[in-house]
Amino acid sequence: MAAAVSTPFSIQMLMILFITLVYQAYAQLDRETTYVFYLQDITRGPNATVAAVAGIKGRNWNFNTFGSVFVVDDPVTVGPSPTSTMVGRAQGLLVVSSRDGAYVNVVLSIVFSSWQFNGSTLELQGINRQNENVRTVSVVSGTGQFRFARGYAALQTVAYDPVTARSTVRFTITLHT
Repeated sequence: MAAAVSTPFSIQMLMILFITLVYQAYAQLDRETTYVFYLQDITRGPNATVAAVAGIKGRNWNFNTFGSVFVVDDPVTVGPSPTSTMVGRAQGLLVVSSRDGAYVNVVLSIVFSSWQFNGSTLELQGINRQNENVRTVSVVSGTGQFRFARGYAALQTVAYDPVTARSTVRFTITLHT
């Protein structure tokens, strides 16, 4: 005769194991990590990090003119000061994409060259609503330590000097892991 198996005990153990696995999987999906970096932006002079490269013929190419296209190569630092430790560069394109000049399409790669993320990138894309205090764009991908990154970046101008055309933009990046 075959040995008897206690069915209620086996079902209870399977249920506990199943609930534990579901709980652990859910907890891992629901984590967020936030990083804060600063872009050091210079729009004029010999050390400019932003340059207009295209636009509508006969119009002034600026940040409020529809069709203006800019390339960006801004230092990324850990603090708001331009002399703060640089961790990489924000490289990409800005396109004034609304006829009234209020919206700029942003496509940026944050390329880390030092610090704990050396060799990694974060890819950002979205509409920068220029007239809003805090603007949000999507984190759509990444490489290295940020492979398959998803999340968003809140951009806020924390300093602007019209005389030197220098601005500092805080990037608060929230990633879902």
